[in-house]
Amino acid sequence: MPDNKLFLMAGGGTGGHVIPALAVARELRSRGHDAFFVGTERGVEARIVPQAGFKLQLINIGGLKNLGILRKVTSLFQLVASTISQLFTPRPTAVFSMGGYVAGPPVLAAILRKIPVVVMEPNAVPGFTNRWIARFVHRALLSFQETGRFFPKGRTEITGLPVRDDFFRIKPKERGGKFTVLITGGSQGSRTLNDAARASWPLFTKSELPVRFIHQTGPPTFEQIDREFTATGLDGEVRPFIQDMAAAFADADLIVCRSGAGTVSELAAAGKPSVLIPFPFAADDHQLRNAEAFQQAGASLLFVDREWTGQKLFETVRTLINSPLQLMEMGERARKLAHTGAAQRAAEILEEIN
Repeated sequence: MPDNKLFLMAGGGTGGHVIPALAVARELRSRGHDAFFVGTERGVEARIVPQAGFKLQLINIGGLKNLGILRKVTSLFQLVASTISQLFTPRPTAVFSMGGYVAGPPVLAAILRKIPVVVMEPNAVPGFTNRWIARFVHRALLSFQETGRFFPKGRTEITGLPVRDDFFRIKPKERGGKFTVLITGGSQGSRTLNDAARASWPLFTKSELPVRFIHQTGPPTFEQIDREFTATGLDGEVRPFIQDMAAAFADADLIVCRSGAGTVSELAAAGKPSVLIPFPFAADDHQLRNAEAFQQAGASLLFVDREWTGQKLFETVRTLINSPLQLMEMGERARKLAHTGAAQRAAEILEEIN
């Protein structure tokens, strides 16, 4: 058993930053090490990190917003200085970063203190923080081969993003019965995806195609959309939030969704064909880059947000229902993009740091 080590986990604000870091932290804990998180009281980390049994050190970075560049730089370095005294006593062996604005101060503090930084960059194009500190990282753990160009040669490794084992256990679905389309715009839903689905219902009703829908709307518009869907008489179900997304993936013949890092990693693990509509306001347009990588691999179809309509949804589903070989090939190519053991490999790399 290696000596007990302490690791700082940086990255917060959204589940996409926190949940993978938690998977790595749990793996480190199972190996006899300690880990603590850095975040803000507004991010999801404030709820889910303590629930997972890890310590959360809070920092306040709200003061950086709406400042001029000189004031912002001055404030950032003041925050980094306070972060050094707050977070680096005792001194951690290394910092594991998922990127994002919350990761900035502790990662900069680690670089100044010459503490190794391991970043996990799950998007095809790194976010601002990871691009800015790329040349200083000890190791960059990637999901896409093309992302390696942003980091020093010899310091990258393709590990993928930690994904629940349930997704990897999904078997290819045999055709039979109604063609099931899963539509999900994330936990809060997507207006574009919701509106396109609603506009498509009359077309599906008129066509009498053998289609069944599973639609995660997000809580805000659930009741209205549920009433409208019920009135159509179409087969399926509308939910505000899908608790067991792996089961919904297993039930689907086709998934229509956004293209955040977590979503595309789950699509790959499950080997599911998909239609990707990237969120157009994602930082650095990373959802578009993720979707382009999947499209180029032949795993997905890609439509930009402004062109995704009810007519497009109907035409796409109608085409794919009649193209079983294309669907099967898309699923196979998606699975080739999957990587198992991401959390374990990240823990191994951190554990090897002296």
